Order: sequence, then C-alpha cells, then structure tokens
Amino acid sequence: MAGESAVDVEVGSRTVRISNPDRVYFPARGETKLDLVRYYLSVGDGIVRALRERPCMLHRYPTGVTGEKVHQKRLPRGAPPWLETVRVHFPRYDRHADELCVTELASVIWAVQMSTVEFHPWNSRRADTERPDEWRIDLDPMPRCDFTTVRRVAHVAHEVLDELGIVGWPKTSGGNGLHVYVRIAPRWGFADVRRAALAFAREVERRAPDDVTTAWWRKDRDPTKLFVDYNQNARDHTIASAYSVRGVPEATVSTPITWSEVDDVEPRECTIATVPARVAELGDLHRDIDGTAHSLEPLLEWADRDGLDAERA
Repeated sequence: MAGESAVDVEVGSRTVRISNPDRVYFPARGETKLDLVRYYLSVGDGIVRALRERPCMLHRYPTGVTGEKVHQKRLPRGAPPWLETVRVHFPRYDRHADELCVTELASVIWAVQMSTVEFHPWNSRRADTERPDEWRIDLDPMPRCDFTTVRRVAHVAHEVLDELGIVGWPKTSGGNGLHVYVRIAPRWGFADVRRAALAFAREVERRAPDDVTTAWWRKDRDPTKLFVDYNQNARDHTIASAYSVRGVPEATVSTPITWSEVDDVEPRECTIATVPARVAELGDLHRDIDGTAHSLEPLLEWADRDGLDAERA
C-alpha cells in the first residue's frame, strides 16, 4: 500500500474510503491506520455488540497515538447520511450532543477513518439514555499495585457475583486492570446504579481489606491497593468497550476473557496483532452477554443496610 493516499474498504453494503492508510499509528511495532481498520474488521461482531445502540464518545488521534488526542462527543459535519446518532443532554451546561450510535460495522470503520482509536460507549442505550442496562465493575490498580493483586480481587468479585446469582463478563482493560460487565434491567437511573456499584465495591473491600480500597479521593488511597471504581457508573462516565484498542504505542486491546483465564492472562499480550487470531479460534466470548438482565435490588438493599450515599462517597 506504500504511496497510496487512500484505499476503499468494503464493509457490508457500504464502502468506506480510508485516507492516509500507511500512517503509523502505533510505533512499537509500526502498525498503521490500515492495520487498525483490518483489526476492527476482524472483530466486527464483538465490537458492534459492545457498542450497539449506545451513545459513543470517540477518542481520536489524528497523527497517531503519540500525537494529540481529541475527545469527540458530537458527530462532525460532513458525516455520511447513513450514520446513526443519539441525542444526549448535558444538564450542567444545558447543551446537547448528537453522538455516534453504532448499529453496523461500517460505522466503526468510518470512525477509524476519522482517526478514532478508542471507543467509549455509555452504559445506556438510545431507547432510554437515562436508564443504564449495564453495570460496570472497574478493578483499577493504584500505581504500586501489581497485577497479582488484580487477579486476587477479580476472584473475590466473582465470588460475590456468584452469591448474588449474577453473571459477570470479564475483560482486560487494555491497561493495568480488569473490567467486569453485568447486564441489568433498565429500571434504574444512574444514581441508583452507582449506589449499587458502591455497595458491591464495599462488600469486595470487606472480604479483601488488605488488597482493596473504596476511598473516593485519590490522596486517601493506599498506592499498593486496588480501587474498585464504582464511579464509572455515573452519568456520562465512559470506559473503553470490549474490543476497543487503547491509545498506546503497543496497540493493546480491551479483550474479553473467561473467568478461568484470570490467573493466566497477560493484558500486554492482548494487542491488535494477537486478538484477531484469538477471536477466530474462540469467537466473541461476550456473545451471550445480552441473554440475561439482572436486578439491582439485592445491591440496593445492601446500600440501604449500610447507609450508603454514592453522591457523597
């Protein structure tokens, strides 16, 4: 492809023109914009499932991941007419934004053409953006917390979920931590989901006090512990979706895993160079995530029992 200024990529019934296909986005191995396109094509079912019908913030890197990073909420002018959007309101400024709403793989590839590397969806869908259908457990290690601790805490979180009769779907974060997603019935607003997430985090902390902190202020956290970040369930807070590439030179990927892989997975080895073969062999490990929507009532009962107020935590 050397010397070509643009290439056309067929995505279903769409054709997406990719400009600057040879631009190096990831310097660790020299992977290009076109390599990124090919990666997202290879995980098409998974990335669409992770983003489908959700307002989506785009993290764009026009000159590659070592250059400027642009957080894009609003769909830019000149977008093709077949792209779908969802309008969300931001009460603090009384403004709204028409955000990308992925319904097909071509939308993802168009976003990559616009220099998007990371996809950060809301945990609600456009049918009712104010009622999440996804609860996110973010196991976020502090600077001196090693990944062995992350593995231990993940098992504790799994134990608590099992006791609640809730199915959690783990993935690497693409960084130093792990995420677990849970599908929930879209009956509660963001404040209740965040409060339930805090109740869960406190239970994990009770069971693993030497490893876990739920202290909200960073200055109050032990740097050797893992923070169970319940605030990722607040309105307009987003984290990288399953199959999203991260904006780092090594092109790591937020990769779905099984619970049995927690003790063996090496997140830094999950990259755009390795995940396509994994998906070809295993398929999308989150393919059944939408099969069951759980209730938050047991966790909200815990929150009432413990007198928790997530807004003041």
